[in-house]
Amino acid sequence: MRTLALSLMLAALGAAPARAEQDLLLGADMTSPAMTTAEMSRADIAAMIKAADGKPLDLHDRALSGLDLSGLDLKGANLRTARLNKANLRGADLSGANLEQAWLLKADLTGAKLVGARMFGITAREANLSGADLSGSMPIGDFKGANMSGARLVGLKGGADIRNQSMGLMRAVFTSVNLSGADLKGADLGRSRLEYADLRDADLTDVVLMGSDLSGANLTGATVAGADFKNVDVSGARLVSLKGQDSAKGWSARVNADRAITRTAD
Repeated sequence: MRTLALSLMLAALGAAPARAEQDLLLGADMTSPAMTTAEMSRADIAAMIKAADGKPLDLHDRALSGLDLSGLDLKGANLRTARLNKANLRGADLSGANLEQAWLLKADLTGAKLVGARMFGITAREANLSGADLSGSMPIGDFKGANMSGARLVGLKGGADIRNQSMGLMRAVFTSVNLSGADLKGADLGRSRLEYADLRDADLTDVVLMGSDLSGANLTGATVAGADFKNVDVSGARLVSLKGQDSAKGWSARVNADRAITRTAD
């Protein structure tokens, strides 16, 4: 029998083409107990961590919304399809965790460690990931409106894999995400969605942006040395005071380059 999250994901993937193909909120009742309540307490999980004696916890498909899990050691935990909406995960260690198809709407992950975490199909709209470390993670999911200011996303793998279409054209959705001051060196964001993202003073050194949507994004003061801008839609994007622009790749192959904002108003 399919879990709630998997059923919703499959319905969303087959629901519509183009930009609706991974909207996992389609048809979801976000007021239901499955999405708003917890079936366990912090004490329960702390006891499980102690009993596990260093082994990863299995919390897949658990209802954990609203829980205070701040600072807990959840390295390698299986949280696949778990509901963690509005959960407090500040400073928690989720390195290597399986967060595939998990729900983290408005969750607080300030300063959390998500190094190497698997996040295929995750829904983390409006989550707070400021100062979090997502290096080497795979956030192929929906982070619309999230706060990732000052986050570390080095080597992040958020690009769409056009070789594998069995689950639809999934990619990182960073629409309207605050990435100001974030470190994205070497990240793969090819064909991802970054419309209206705040990338002021972000480090985009060697980032793969090929085919992504940066329309309306603010890159003022960003470092773009070695970044690949081939077929990137920059309509309405603020490309002001960029650092390393001379060594950016595919700069002449940007889409809607004539509609980008390249200097400050007089």
